[in-house]
Amino acid sequence: MLRLNRVLLSTLLVVIALVVQVCVLARLQLPGAVPDLLLLVVLGLALVYGHTGGALIGFGAGLLADLAPPADHAAGRYALVLCVIGYLAGLAKPENGQLRSATGPMLVVVAAAIGSTLLYAGVGQLVGDDAARHAGLSKLLFTAALYDLLLAPFTVPLIMGMARKSENDPMADSSGGSRIGSQRGGLLMKAANRGTGRLKGVKRL
Repeated sequence: MLRLNRVLLSTLLVVIALVVQVCVLARLQLPGAVPDLLLLVVLGLALVYGHTGGALIGFGAGLLADLAPPADHAAGRYALVLCVIGYLAGLAKPENGQLRSATGPMLVVVAAAIGSTLLYAGVGQLVGDDAARHAGLSKLLFTAALYDLLLAPFTVPLIMGMARKSENDPMADSSGGSRIGSQRGGLLMKAANRGTGRLKGVKRL
């Protein structure tokens, strides 16, 4: 179960991520998917707190996203997606708490971006939402993985470092997280598409 310091930190990060997601990222009108800052927060916390914490944080974050405007999908849909993703990401938590390289977390980010998009689209098919088919699933998968991978070096190491410090983890000052951040110089953000379109919410589609 989550301790009080975990609950407070997780709640703060999730709320901040959701506000940035809705007020900034969703308004960029990028082609394809929307960069999913909320997903990256869940991944960063899950890699420190493990699968149980990841699942609980993912469910709470997803439910908050389901209820936040301008969400226009069934409540609980994104909660299910992030709960599953948070649990699976938590399984990748290093046993000794130290990251040996940036490769592992970056693979987790790519897998989570693709997996969350597929799962969201799959649940949508069950409830009669075929937006993924009209938007082009292959394009959504590619752009979701690309945007999240570009954003991850700026967010995941910071989130993991904050989580470790809140735990008084001696690994908080280790070089594991810095290795991820050191690679961000080689990643270039794509320019936003200035064309008009409907306002996207937290959801991918």
